[in-house]
Amino acid sequence: MSKTVSIVGSTGSIGTQTLDVIERNGMRVAALAASTNDELVEHQARRFRPSFVALHDEKAARALKERLADTDIRVLGGIDGVCEVAAADEADITVNAAVGIAGLRPSLAALQAGKTLALANKESLVCAGQQVMDLANQNGLAIVPVDSEHSAVFQALLAGRKCEVSRIIITASGGPFFGMTLEQQKGMTPRDALRHPSWSMGAKITIDSATMMNKGFEMIEAMWLFGVPPDCIEAVVHRGSIVHSLVEFCDGAVIAQMSPPDMHLPIQYALGYPERLPQHGKLLDFTSPLQLTFMPIDRVHFPSLDLCEQVMRRGGNAGAVVNGANEAAVALFLQEKIGFTQIYDLVREAYERVPHVAQPSLQDIFDSDEAARRIVCERAF
Repeated sequence: MSKTVSIVGSTGSIGTQTLDVIERNGMRVAALAASTNDELVEHQARRFRPSFVALHDEKAARALKERLADTDIRVLGGIDGVCEVAAADEADITVNAAVGIAGLRPSLAALQAGKTLALANKESLVCAGQQVMDLANQNGLAIVPVDSEHSAVFQALLAGRKCEVSRIIITASGGPFFGMTLEQQKGMTPRDALRHPSWSMGAKITIDSATMMNKGFEMIEAMWLFGVPPDCIEAVVHRGSIVHSLVEFCDGAVIAQMSPPDMHLPIQYALGYPERLPQHGKLLDFTSPLQLTFMPIDRVHFPSLDLCEQVMRRGGNAGAVVNGANEAAVALFLQEKIGFTQIYDLVREAYERVPHVAQPSLQDIFDSDEAARRIVCERAF
């Protein structure tokens, strides 16, 4: 394909796999952005020869500029530089694989520049779903999901019209602590929580999968992305990680998207859309037994899902509050400063204490994020 791609979050799990897909399919890289990893970005820049790169961390950007001094690749620093990557003139499509609310401004920048947005940064919609979707709709732009669950829904929806959808069913592996009580979870360490049974992901999203907060965020994302009410979205445990999501239509027909648990496939689908590109990975073997069992999520011992459903119904700045508190709490857990079950407790407290704003501005979103983080840090120490 002749598409040219910009990547925000090029050094993370999704970003590096996106570069694999680009290389396999003969695409070109317009620009790259990351947070702080100047050594890896230098390697990527020399290999893919983008017009420019950006690092959010200004000090790391200066170091990268020195590393690339023998090339004609421009190096930018700070959030403005990252947003310039998202809006790069040469790009046909922008992949936003940033982690956390740090991906919100790049999402908006890409849409403002008229780019198709391949979205792996679910926090853009969790925190500011109304603003992001309004901008996309106003500019007539497509947001193509990269998350495996939302890619599955996106594909399944092609089987019918939106008005014919009765349920969107998002699947969850259950994470590393499936079947554990809250009491059993209390002693779990970051090392325990990072042992995901199906997927190889970054640390933050892996911890979110352990608490099931990730699945709650995916439900919020689906509400905005597909324009359906909260009551139409469900989540179930599917330990096999073969069925990535399902869509039920009004006549009772259920369309599922199935594939091995490999993020290259949804990334490739997003980059190739509306075309499908030849596969390069493992295929399902239907001559061997496949685990196609589904179970309800244990909401007593994984209460994050209920909290996220409250966020869906409350709207406003609620998503920004819960996301900000969760980012702060997960960071503290990874530093072994709080226990695993304290993540939910701190997020819940921030949700209850930060004042609700029904119609938030973008500044309200960022202020709510900061307020939630502050509460988590105050209560943790």
